[in-house]
Amino acid sequence: MATLLLRLDAPMQAWGTQSHFTHRDTGREPSKSGIVGLLCAALGRPRSEPVNDLAELRMGVRIDQAGSIRRDYHTAGMGGVYKVSGGVKHSLIPSDRYYLADAKFLVGLDGDAALLETLQTALQSPAWFLFLGRKAFVPAERIWLRDGLQDVDLLTALSRYPWLGRGEAPEQLRIVVDDPNGTIIRSDYPLSFEPRRFLPRQMSSQYIQTPLSNSEKED
Repeated sequence: MATLLLRLDAPMQAWGTQSHFTHRDTGREPSKSGIVGLLCAALGRPRSEPVNDLAELRMGVRIDQAGSIRRDYHTAGMGGVYKVSGGVKHSLIPSDRYYLADAKFLVGLDGDAALLETLQTALQSPAWFLFLGRKAFVPAERIWLRDGLQDVDLLTALSRYPWLGRGEAPEQLRIVVDDPNGTIIRSDYPLSFEPRRFLPRQMSSQYIQTPLSNSEKED
């Protein structure tokens, strides 16, 4: 029984599951496909390689700071097309890109202890650059946690690890976990990244009392 904890803290994050060319969405918490992609980058695993070992890890997310969804408006296309009547028709393609601002998450992965140890080492010294959903969204803090490898089950690890936020802590935190009987469904379980193939993932949520560090308890 082992759980690996990751810290996701950044000014901007994006965890989309329904994006297309002109619309880039984001979920309220990290997606399974996004976390698996991040782990692949840490391992230096190409998109063409299998991801089933990573996708099979049970995942839980603790929302330490929910952040807010923001919209970034973009335009693309500086060229043009020739018109039958002569001349060139110029056009710009608008796109909406949504992201999470000022969010903090504690992600837990439950599964094979040897694989989790390999991932912990890879996150400490990643093979490739790590980002939170999009290449421009760099972490504000290290994803790797020195004490991130916990010898307890997923829910216990997420319930015990000290709150990652700053300022006055809320009384409760929300946790979302993989659950075959859950009623929350996201189409973000990756079968492969090349080609891109995903299955629905079932989850459930609950609230826990906010765990504080010893110094915060004394304050």
